[in-house]
Amino acid sequence: MVAEEKRMPLQPEVKSLLSRPNFAHLATLMPDGSPNVTPVWFGLDGDHLLVSTSDGSLKARNLRRDPRVGLSVIDFHDPYEEVQIRGRVIEIRPDTNFQAIDANSHKYIGAAFPMRNASQIVMVIEVEKARYTKLPFKHTPPAGH
Repeated sequence: MVAEEKRMPLQPEVKSLLSRPNFAHLATLMPDGSPNVTPVWFGLDGDHLLVSTSDGSLKARNLRRDPRVGLSVIDFHDPYEEVQIRGRVIEIRPDTNFQAIDANSHKYIGAAFPMRNASQIVMVIEVEKARYTKLPFKHTPPAGH
């Protein structure tokens, strides 16, 4: 029998990073066990992450079959501040009134989501482990790169 990981509240520095308009890379598992990674917008609801998508998307199909996820989030302005998350989808619910996708859209582009899709859903992710890192580097790539 596998012991279930203890869930804990998100630390303040993790919540701060996740509350800003930073993109996440969401990893789901394909039927053959290989990973599929997709950049996504997300929102926060307490200690849960909310990812919106259409019901027929690959990530939705993958997560209905296997709810385990991995996410990587870096700060848009300081890529040396990051969090790695492991968790699972605990709920998939319709978002036909676009409440979740519009909240995420306002976070990222300052307006309601322009593409209305009647099959919109929101996936509620429970974080099982979050590893936060802030390295003491300044992002200064050479000119022309």
